[in-house]
Amino acid sequence: MNTTQSKIRETDQFELPVTNKPSVNGYDIYPVFSVPDGNIAIGYDTLAKELAQYNCIKIDGYGGIRFNDVKQKLNEAFIVLGVQPTWVTIESALKPEHEIDEMIAPFLGGDDPVFGKIANLELSDFYNAEALNELCSAQHGGGLVIYYGIGAHMLPVEAKTVYFDISKNEIQFRSRAGSVTNLGSGSAFNPKKMYKRFYFVDWVVLNKHKNTVKAAIDYLVDGQRTDEITWTTGNTWRDSISKLSQSPIRVRPWFEPGVWGGSWIKDRIEGLEKNVPNYAWSFELIVPENGIIIESAGVMLEYSFDFLMYSAGRNVLGTDFDTYKYEFPIRFDFLDTFDGGNLSIQCHPQLEYMHQHFGEAITQEETYYILDKKDDALVYLGFQENINPDEFRQALEHSADNAVALNITDYVQAFKANKHDLYLIPPGTIHGSGENNLVLEISATPYIYTFKMYDWVRLDMDGKPRPINIDRGMENLNFERKGDKVSAELISSPKVIETGDDWTLEHLPTHANHLYDVQRYSITTEVTIATRQKAHVLSLVEGEHIEVIVEGKSTVFAYAETFIIPAACNHYTIKNNSDSPALVVKSFIK
Repeated sequence: MNTTQSKIRETDQFELPVTNKPSVNGYDIYPVFSVPDGNIAIGYDTLAKELAQYNCIKIDGYGGIRFNDVKQKLNEAFIVLGVQPTWVTIESALKPEHEIDEMIAPFLGGDDPVFGKIANLELSDFYNAEALNELCSAQHGGGLVIYYGIGAHMLPVEAKTVYFDISKNEIQFRSRAGSVTNLGSGSAFNPKKMYKRFYFVDWVVLNKHKNTVKAAIDYLVDGQRTDEITWTTGNTWRDSISKLSQSPIRVRPWFEPGVWGGSWIKDRIEGLEKNVPNYAWSFELIVPENGIIIESAGVMLEYSFDFLMYSAGRNVLGTDFDTYKYEFPIRFDFLDTFDGGNLSIQCHPQLEYMHQHFGEAITQEETYYILDKKDDALVYLGFQENINPDEFRQALEHSADNAVALNITDYVQAFKANKHDLYLIPPGTIHGSGENNLVLEISATPYIYTFKMYDWVRLDMDGKPRPINIDRGMENLNFERKGDKVSAELISSPKVIETGDDWTLEHLPTHANHLYDVQRYSITTEVTIATRQKAHVLSLVEGEHIEVIVEGKSTVFAYAETFIIPAACNHYTIKNNSDSPALVVKSFIK
């Protein structure tokens, strides 16, 4: 999903404002969870004033934080206060770059432009333990000593820990601008290669470190802004997580252009940058790359969803925490092809293949819920009855080698897209959305494992062909999903399973190989729902607004917004604030 290069920003110009600009009527691109006034501060000057009382500080943070900029701005603020700290970079204790390159090579997939394998490394593996210990001698010189850099908390010294977090989309913007590097790398390089290393190595080890350091953070800083920061105390932050994990959760969505992208998101969602060719994706709930915003008196601070799961995963997932631990297993995202193009004809890996080749615990199983469509929009799904695998491979290879268009419907079926229909895409299913759809993908969380097999003989937004994975696709395709079986087994048939005075509950059955199920409420006035110790992921797919009430506290969600009800909520009530019945889709682990 992230192999298309964004044209949103050519620099690392900041996107999230410092202060809240709430949506009045519609979709909110900055959803917040409020904490009491006075609990989030703005600026390096306020942080320096807070930290000046200590003798030793460790400034840790995520990859993508430019620690030299942090040092410069914070040092200037200390000097104003008459404090001259001694700064010690932990980067000097990194192992030599050639050793790090050799260590991570098994996880980068060689020449594969997209795929590697999840690293089984720790952050400490990147550092020389003896060199780390030697850095601690700086503390004996007297005065304020500040250790800074990725992993600073690992140093065995008594100190206050300040952690700088950063959103994943900002990391990618910075990598495209060449202003950040991968962990242990001395220079930036091709952003697509950097992303592969982020995904399979950097973010894996840095997330483990987050889990280790979460309880020791004394101050949490939102470090995604170039010239400004917001920060709060560790206790305030942890208290907000405890409360949020028992409340409705909406993450901050973010949006990416793509070669097939459309106009629905761009035309209908206010507050987005309009000087872009299109928006292809909305990362509604792709939690490895989403953040949560807390706000105090209108001042906003964002931290990663990972921190929520590390701190309160059992509250979020309930009984499913024992199976999935810190990995939230469901994602919702939009694919926008309105006035755009067709997605590639593609498939996703079978579960065992996912384990063996990529080291992931669950695989990329999907469904397409058609939120909106126009004209004669299509969904490509399953094979024709007379499919011959060898002939299909030969046709794909001929097209890829010679840049020749393929009449794909000679091999793959195309169905008319119907609004509110659910199309099932278990692993190994050939599929793709046609143009003029707004697809709500209801899926398992993995999101980059797409084997593109035919891409309509087009170039990506960077002017180069997108990677084609015919071999991997052929190793995973299920050729029995063909003919009449496709409409019978891969297009869900809704069934009413419960009714009340003012609501109806339908079951939209998923495939036996899907780990999640899907239901849909039609609500005239209100309905009360029990979580039964499971997380629910919901989206308003018809209607203007709904009000979600948990323990007497109300949260309003607008059309097309996705949110989580944690298992710990136990019960929640949905009130329809629209004149006509509201439709709400709900997904949960089977």
